[in-house]
Order: sequence, then structure tokens, then C-alpha cells
Amino acid sequence: MDTNEILQGYAKIFDQAAEKLFFSPGRINLIGEHTDYNGGNVFPCAISLGTYAAFGNRDDNQIKMYSANIPDTGVINLTLDDLEYNQADNWANYPKGMLYLLQKAGYKLTHGFNLYIHGNLPDGAGLSSSASIELLMGNIANDVFQLGIDQLDLVKMGQQNENEYIGVNSGIMDEFAVGMGKKDQAILLDTNTMEYHYAPVELGDHVIVIMNTNKHRELADSKYNERRSQCEKALALLQTKLNIKSLGELSIDDFDRNSYLINDDILIRRARHAVFENQRTLKAIKLLKENNLVEFGKLVNASHVSLHYDYEVTGVELDTLVEAAWQQPSVLGARMVGAGFGGCAIAFVAKDQVENFETNVGKLYQEKIGYKADFYLAEIADGPREIKLSEVEN
Repeated sequence: MDTNEILQGYAKIFDQAAEKLFFSPGRINLIGEHTDYNGGNVFPCAISLGTYAAFGNRDDNQIKMYSANIPDTGVINLTLDDLEYNQADNWANYPKGMLYLLQKAGYKLTHGFNLYIHGNLPDGAGLSSSASIELLMGNIANDVFQLGIDQLDLVKMGQQNENEYIGVNSGIMDEFAVGMGKKDQAILLDTNTMEYHYAPVELGDHVIVIMNTNKHRELADSKYNERRSQCEKALALLQTKLNIKSLGELSIDDFDRNSYLINDDILIRRARHAVFENQRTLKAIKLLKENNLVEFGKLVNASHVSLHYDYEVTGVELDTLVEAAWQQPSVLGARMVGAGFGGCAIAFVAKDQVENFETNVGKLYQEKIGYKADFYLAEIADGPREIKLSEVEN
């Protein structure tokens, strides 16, 4: 994205020059889907697509926010004296919630500001635009007001924002991947213990292609909270005999031996996905370290199969994209990413076959679904950062 355009957009909306420019990435999860709220392992990374913001200080307590992605909402006017959730504030509740939580935690926000936001994450695609905006706002406030907050604390605040302010019962993976991202590395995060380490993602002659179904999905969708509730019920039944705090603590053998405690077809399948997907994630890291990309790709495929049959969160659009990708000889593996029910999938594709891949998969998708899919190359990127104006000004 042309950062000059963002500075020009700010100047046009607010009739002054921006003082600072920031970027916050989106994220993809290479493997480990719907395990983060089940105390399992995830393996996400930040990506080069994300959210930009031009910033300017004000000398009053007014906050004015504008999104170039949703121009119809115009400038949203807020005040530091009233940061309570308000449905009428639309998308601005995500950054506003971060400011609310900072104030609640005792941090002093001493003056208002203008904010012009423009993201290049596909809308509603499940690449964590909400986490991108939350960590963007957290990092801007941390920088501008010199709050001295550790990045991990901002990550936790981002999840708190989703859970308590927005009202989505999500895990910590999205905010963690966005906030802690490092270029060319993914993060193995144990969501049970919050222990994490970075692992280089060396794909050799392959690249990651994001495939967007162009079917919008909302994370607050009732199905997401329903799946979480089902896993909690299964866990409670297992806890009648087992001393465990999460499904992520179970090995495959543990689960097989004790699934009789659940004794419900749907709950068994939901819990089985959480347990098996966690183990797949741990195997995947090992295979990447051994440079065994073929077996890694098979695990990626198995992840999608489990999300389709056991967790039932894929839907015809995602299945069509992924199954079309599987048919291409240039593909190591492919699966849906994110909450499901639309959004995106990823494929690991031979570099020299990306154009053919996009043509072939796009054709199969359009024929079956009736509208086109979009494709993006995903580079693994750093977390939120300030972009110096001297880097972009001509």
C-alpha cells in the first residue's frame, strides 16, 4: 500500500499534516486451528498485509477517527471522558475499547488525537483485522503517551478487549500473533502456559498463498461461541474423572481411553478436533525443523479434514477452495484458517507455479460457487511498528 496516500488522506480529512504513521499486521495460522481457547498449541505468524494509521495530536480531549475502508461512516467523534461501548460507533469500538482499558488500568491519556486508518486486509476474511486494529491502537497510545507498557501486556489487553468490551469469546492467538510477530518466523504458542518460542519458516521453493472465499464471516457469529461452549461441556465431562484444566493437556491416547466419559457424538467430535489438532501442531513444528515439507503438508491437509468433519466450521466455499488446491500438483498442503464459515484458506505452493495455481483454483471455484476468489502472497512480517515519515515523504 502507498503510505503517501495515507498521509494525503489524513491531510484531506483533518485539514492538517499527520505527525506520525504506524502499521500493524494481520495474521495467519499455519496450523493449530480452534485450539487456542482449548489450552492447546498454535503456530501463527504476522503477515505483510495489515492496517496503517496516520496520527495527529489534539490539544483538547476529543478523539476523531476515520476509516478509509468504511468511508460511509465518516469521521467518528469520541471523547476521552466517555469511552464506553456504543454500537453506533461501529468499527471504532475496537480501538476505543483499547483506550477504555488503558484508562481503566490507570494509564493517563492526556489529550485527544485524530486518527486516519486504512487497511489492506480483505474485509471479513478472517485474517484478524480486529486484532490488527487493537494492537495498532495499543502501540500508538503506548508510543504517543509514553506509557511504557510491555508488548505482551498489550496483547493480553487486546484479548480482554475482544472478550469483555466487544463481547466475542475468543482466545489469545490473534492478538499474540499480531503483537509478537517477527519477520520470516512463526510463533509456537502454548495457550495453556503462555510459553512461546519462535521458529524459522523455511519453505524452500514454496510460498504461502492466501485464498479468500469472498464470503464474509463475523467472528461474533453464534457458531463460534457454540463451538467453544461444546468444547467446555466436553471438558467438564472429562473432568469428572481426569485432573485436567484444558483439552490441550490430553494426548491422543488419553482422549481415546476417556472419550466414553463424554458419551455424546457431537461433543466427542468437537473435543477430538481440539486434542488431535493440538498434537498435529506439535508434530508440524518438528517436521519443519527437519525440513520435511512433504509430511508437513500432509498435516496441514489433515487439519482441514478435521475442521470439516469433526469441528464442522468449513462450509462449501472453503471446502471448494481447499479441495481445488489439493488437486494442483504444485501444492504441499492447504487448509482453511481462522474461525471458518467463510473467510480464507492458505496453500503452500511451488513458487514457479503460483500463476497456474491461481488460474486453476480460481476457475474451479468460480464454476462451483458462482463468484470469484481472490489470491494474495503472504510474506511473514514483523509486529506493529512506527513508520518514520522520513521513509515515505518525497
